[in-house]
Amino acid sequence: MLHFIYSQLIRLILPFILLRLWWQGRQAPELRINWQQRLGFAPREHGRVVWVHAVSVGETIAAAPMVRRLLARDPGITILMTAMTDTGLTQAMKMFGDQVEYAYAPYDTPGAIRRFLNRVHPNILVIMETEIWPNMIRQSRSRQVPVFLINARLSEHSARGYERVKRLVAPIMGSISWVAAQAEKDAERLRRLGVPASRVAVTGSVKFDVDIPAAVLEASRQLKESLSDRPVWIAGSTHEGEDARLLAAHKQLLQHHPDALLIIVPRHPERFDAVAELVRQQGVSLVRRSSGAAPTDVQVYLGDTMGELMMLYGASDVAFVGGSLIERGGHNPLEPAGWGIPVISGPHVFNFETIYQSLRDDRGVTIVSNEDELASRLRELFDDPDERETSGQQALAVVNKNKGALDKVIDGIMERV
Repeated sequence: MLHFIYSQLIRLILPFILLRLWWQGRQAPELRINWQQRLGFAPREHGRVVWVHAVSVGETIAAAPMVRRLLARDPGITILMTAMTDTGLTQAMKMFGDQVEYAYAPYDTPGAIRRFLNRVHPNILVIMETEIWPNMIRQSRSRQVPVFLINARLSEHSARGYERVKRLVAPIMGSISWVAAQAEKDAERLRRLGVPASRVAVTGSVKFDVDIPAAVLEASRQLKESLSDRPVWIAGSTHEGEDARLLAAHKQLLQHHPDALLIIVPRHPERFDAVAELVRQQGVSLVRRSSGAAPTDVQVYLGDTMGELMMLYGASDVAFVGGSLIERGGHNPLEPAGWGIPVISGPHVFNFETIYQSLRDDRGVTIVSNEDELASRLRELFDDPDERETSGQQALAVVNKNKGALDKVIDGIMERV
């Protein structure tokens, strides 16, 4: 009964979701492209299809090494990558080109999911992290499609929320074929929600298996060379409420290192113009990456292009990971750690609690509470090259120490297909 009520509610709100999509498309026309896919009208696929669902950019990046490994093991399969956001699909296209197929994930109405499955005919559904869509999972399993929940994480707060509707959630969780959890506490919460213990394995986070393609390495090297040994720090995946504080920290750093450069990369493309205007209001010189101009004589470089954050991390000397000075929960610190550069974060990192705990345990991250502490840490790192090198190597050591989850995930999937 609860599943029926859920499906009816989704159907009722669908017109409002589509209206919101159309409204947002006024300023972001790309949102209106292929909108029919959201109703299940995906491109028709043939052969053996592995459907990989990653809700947005972070999950798409996390899925990349797994997708490459699956293609290497079986070049004859078709990988279909879906995302809920245009930024997620853009990121996937930038990483894989024509190696895989792409579509927006269908909204979780019975009709949209049915149309999608009729057109795609997946052999496997791989869901990254913890995207629990009842109709997606239920209809896939009714067609004997194995459903894998990979790199699964579930905070205690989210688990309690799911427990309020456990009669809806438990049958869905019980139908999942296999769960690869990031940590034992994630596994325990998933078992509480109804995943049979025999189907849950603690593999660690696949995000430790940082994958830097050769093209990204080369682009990063070229950009770094163009910066002529300037002190460069990056603020990646920033959110509203953080940018002004990051600029304040940069102004303090400029008092001691006048040639320092801040690369600031907002998390959402619709904020690019607003952040550019904020920089100008602060009286700091700016160049936008999309302009094609080199950041040789400016104080801030705005990363307003899609899919280049990993490369920009590699061109930097120090990284601050955004979404953490505000209560957003933080973003993936392993991307800069994989380059062997010092990692700094704010205190709000509950989205990546297991990863941050590993970094804290081995002194692979510095946690700051405000812009003054951030400026102080930046000055320490740029005043002392040895400290900067040591801090970066500590971060990289945590990445190397925890690698191996990807092999367990691939083996687990192949054993069950």
